[in-house]
Amino acid sequence: MEGRRLRGGFTTTDSPPLHTSEPLRRTAFNRLFAAVYFSAILALLYRHVQNLFLLSTTSLLSFSTTLSLFISDLVLAFMWASLQALRMSPIRRKEFPQDLKQIIKDEDFVGLDVFICTADPYKEPPMNVVNTALSLMAYDYPTDKISIYVSDDGGSDLTLFAFMEAAEFARHWLPFCREHNVMERSPQVYFESNYHSSSPHFEKIK
Repeated sequence: MEGRRLRGGFTTTDSPPLHTSEPLRRTAFNRLFAAVYFSAILALLYRHVQNLFLLSTTSLLSFSTTLSLFISDLVLAFMWASLQALRMSPIRRKEFPQDLKQIIKDEDFVGLDVFICTADPYKEPPMNVVNTALSLMAYDYPTDKISIYVSDDGGSDLTLFAFMEAAEFARHWLPFCREHNVMERSPQVYFESNYHSSSPHFEKIK
């Protein structure tokens, strides 16, 4: 089943899909299991009601214990029931974010404000914070619609220096990501998982 597409607030049929979805095979099993489980819960609660109101209790202690168990089972039954909506009709969804720009224009994208917070350069190495910022800056998103803010509560000179170097590196990294359609846009992860320091791509970035 194809996902619905929107253009200007109206659904269209000539646009590429943004997602598709299909039901999973375990739907029937989930529903059968839920029916059996629900029957067991009803039997348990009925037994509690019998013990509380229909049978004579011998002491206040036994009544209090039975009442506590009854309340506990009611809470657990409610928690179980509230999760069943996810299992009654499970689906597998596949997204096509690359089709988004065929449906809406760059100026129609919503503005994004991203905050990166850091405080201790020893517990949160500046290299990791810088990689987070660079990967966000390299998002496949209109550049005038995304703003990235860094808050350094520790006021670290090391973090400041790391971001000064990162600003220079970004002049090469961001165009490289767009030119080569790089999917993994965290520099550290990209180079560690794909290339050695002697590779042509690494030399080009350097």
